[in-house]
Amino acid sequence: MATVIIVCALYFGRTVLIPITLAILLSFLLAPLVDGLRSIGLGRIPAVISAIVFALLVVLGVGGLIGVQVAQLASSLPRYQATIEDKIETVQEKTLGRADDLLTRAAHALKESGQHVQDSTTPGPNDADTDVRPLPVEVHERHASPLELAQRYLSPVFDPLATSGIVLVVAIFILIQRGDLRDRLIRLVGSSDLHRTTTALDEAARRLSRYFVAQLSMNAGVGLVIALGLVVMGVPGALLFGVLAALLRFVPYVGSWLAAAAAAILAAAVQPNWTLFVWTIVLFGFIEILASQVIEPVLYGHSSGLSPFAVIVAAIFWSWIWGPIGLILSTPLTLCLVILGRHVDRLQFLEVLFGDRPALTPDENFYQRILAGDPDEALAQAEVLLRENALTAYYDEVSIKGLRLAYNDMARGVVTETQLRRIKQATRDLIEGLEDVADRSAHVTQAGEGPAIGDLLPERLEGAPRAAPASVPEHTAARRAVLCISGRGELDELMVSIAMQLLRKHGLDVTHVASDTLPRDSQAVEQVVRAEVICILSFDAEYLPFYLRYLTRRIEQRVPDATVVFGLGRDWAPSMPKASGPLADLGNANLVATLRELIEACVLAAQLGPGERLPVRPRDADPEADGERDAERDAAAGAASATAHATSH
Repeated sequence: MATVIIVCALYFGRTVLIPITLAILLSFLLAPLVDGLRSIGLGRIPAVISAIVFALLVVLGVGGLIGVQVAQLASSLPRYQATIEDKIETVQEKTLGRADDLLTRAAHALKESGQHVQDSTTPGPNDADTDVRPLPVEVHERHASPLELAQRYLSPVFDPLATSGIVLVVAIFILIQRGDLRDRLIRLVGSSDLHRTTTALDEAARRLSRYFVAQLSMNAGVGLVIALGLVVMGVPGALLFGVLAALLRFVPYVGSWLAAAAAAILAAAVQPNWTLFVWTIVLFGFIEILASQVIEPVLYGHSSGLSPFAVIVAAIFWSWIWGPIGLILSTPLTLCLVILGRHVDRLQFLEVLFGDRPALTPDENFYQRILAGDPDEALAQAEVLLRENALTAYYDEVSIKGLRLAYNDMARGVVTETQLRRIKQATRDLIEGLEDVADRSAHVTQAGEGPAIGDLLPERLEGAPRAAPASVPEHTAARRAVLCISGRGELDELMVSIAMQLLRKHGLDVTHVASDTLPRDSQAVEQVVRAEVICILSFDAEYLPFYLRYLTRRIEQRVPDATVVFGLGRDWAPSMPKASGPLADLGNANLVATLRELIEACVLAAQLGPGERLPVRPRDADPEADGERDAERDAAAGAASATAHATSH
């Protein structure tokens, strides 16, 4: 109901709302100019008046140029009449003429094969006598009064002038009282949360001002280049079509091609052949592609903050509500709605629908793909992310986090056996597809690069290190072998597969055994005894279940000289206690939270001499704080492990 009321208010109040909206957007456009004039010593009012006068002179100059060019073209059109008629006749012969001949032959064939039907009715003998001639009727229009003539001819001119005057007056007052209006808007929106309100207003002002200035500069440059190109090619009215191209570029997607169509039609009328017509289309197409795909991303970022879907829907909606003016204003108005949705929780759906930020985080997208059994799309996502991130960062921030989402769903009992098989197979296919990808350092962008609007690119992982971990020197790679032991969870072997792939890429010799096989498999026990670096990996590690603590303690007793690495569960902060409680069972094991920490620990351990152990990072002891969490961890670990086994069996 509220949406219907808002749409009705926008539609029926367009006479008042359009000038106010134009004035607000004009103030955003002129705000940088006003600030620049004030920085050189002008007062607020003189700076505002100067900016308005400058804008008015530009508009009048452009309007005068358009008028002169239109008058010149109108006087030159009779010279091109013969060429235009020949082109139209040629087009008709090639298209409509052939279709007409085909239809004529078809109709003639049908007429010959059909039977002639004679009219069964004939005029009666008395019809002619009874016909009555109609009376002649003449209609005389009343001569219009001078007031009616003035209203008829001046109304189309007076309405735009009145709207322009309202826009200028409102824009002047907005620019003069900009600070006061900002404070009142903050009070109106919510003075209780000044930080959020101020951030939203600053972002809206910055992005709109930047968008308008950049778009105006870009359109003016495109119009200038097109005008020069048309002058060189000899197309009449080149300045008119240059201005038209600059103005119509404010209309999303189709504006430039409308200007190109108008210029191409005139180019076709100038020469008897089609050469100038083709070159005009080529000029517009080349300039538009160069501007939209190369220059605009460099000038003001890769995106205006709106998705292409949002731009199309906004253009349709606002043109329906406000006509051609709404079509031009559709992008900035929708951009304001997206900014509002970003900072107001109840309107967050606006950013989800129309914003250019991904609806799902990379790890959520990864989980959704493997849950659907689509490793190809997951691999395509990985290829995009690996352009800006190291392979270790991708596995840490996307794959492991995505698998942890699956682990949590398994703990809740919502993952079926079929879905679990799909998850495992899709993840194995992904790991196999990344086998040949080197764990190289990602490209580090220089200061100032990237999107000017400050948005996080979808392919850049937030918080991920830009460089890959170091590798083991070749002469020490074979000194110490690494043994990875997976936990009892259904997804633990996938974690171990990822870790083994990364460790091999960094020059380590890696083998794997499952924790379930250790008590009864003599070969697995022998591997543990011979290992010098042992990694115990499980998604259960976050909860420190008893079986992992017991396994770690037994390994340290049987292989006291080995370096034990325990993870991946959580961020093992240095302040976490280890003097007592569950962590005390881990002994001297090195706790790691990420694959990057795992690789760094294994690489350092591999370079140690015989009998040397990797030093354990010191942790502050706080048994009292840790004791409150012991029971919760054990209970959560037991529930997660039991649910995982129930799902698999």
